[in-house]
Amino acid sequence: MKAVVQRVKSASVSVQGTVVGAIEHGLLVFLGVCVEDTEAQALQLSRKVAKLRIFADDKAPMNIDVQAVGGDILVVSQFTLHAQTKKGNRPSFTEAAPGAHAEPLYLKFVESLRHETNREIQTGRFGADMGVTLINDGPVTIILDTDQY
Repeated sequence: MKAVVQRVKSASVSVQGTVVGAIEHGLLVFLGVCVEDTEAQALQLSRKVAKLRIFADDKAPMNIDVQAVGGDILVVSQFTLHAQTKKGNRPSFTEAAPGAHAEPLYLKFVESLRHETNREIQTGRFGADMGVTLINDGPVTIILDTDQY
């Protein structure tokens, strides 16, 4: 499972021109589920995102987590995080989980993140063609991969 986590001043996601999720200061998380991913990885990654210390306090520019700043979280599914580009110029998505496997893990990640942060989590719409708007803060962009920890 992969996540691209961006510290944002604001972010929103729309489907067919209608905003389905929006946040102010907080985290925008693009989540990609791989064919081999498990529920345990979804729980592990949600804990990591909830505790990721990438916000400033008076001691350091990256010292506290999203909860400590009262930030919001927007999670958007993105199967293209598992694109393979080793051969040729057209990406292959054979490692990206099909919807029947990916959606329950995406939902488990969101549910666990809600539990970990005790906050409502905004989301996109799984499987939809979405438009994402954001104002990156920093910019700060962190890539997390459950295969690397």
